[in-house]
Amino acid sequence: MKLEINFGLNDVENIAKQVVKNAKTKTLLFYGDMGVGKTTLIKTIVKVLGSDDEVSSPTFSIVNEYQLNNDKIYHFDLYRIHDLEEAYNFGIEDYLDSEHWKLIEWPEKIEPILNDRFDRINLKLDSDNHRIIKLN
Repeated sequence: MKLEINFGLNDVENIAKQVVKNAKTKTLLFYGDMGVGKTTLIKTIVKVLGSDDEVSSPTFSIVNEYQLNNDKIYHFDLYRIHDLEEAYNFGIEDYLDSEHWKLIEWPEKIEPILNDRFDRINLKLDSDNHRIIKLN
């Protein structure tokens, strides 16, 4: 399944609903440059999934956990890790092996240990300062 949409930030809730509806897995990998809106989209996805938790970027904690009625969401920001060893040190494989939602920013840092069960989300800015999202 491929989805490509050009959107403004005022459309982010609608985009989050589309991502959740079209995702084939509970592992969402977010690719995009700094400032493109990955965390903003993830905050909205967490809300769309039904969590009332306060969502913040896990830039320094690396992973935040949010509660759902019958599930959990793990939100990763891997920007600050330098190599796979650092990921192993905080137990990344335990998270990846779980059946819970995993929303991962900067997944390129752990690509060698990812299985093939994930959805890839690419975000880009266009010349009009709108976002282009590609889900595949």
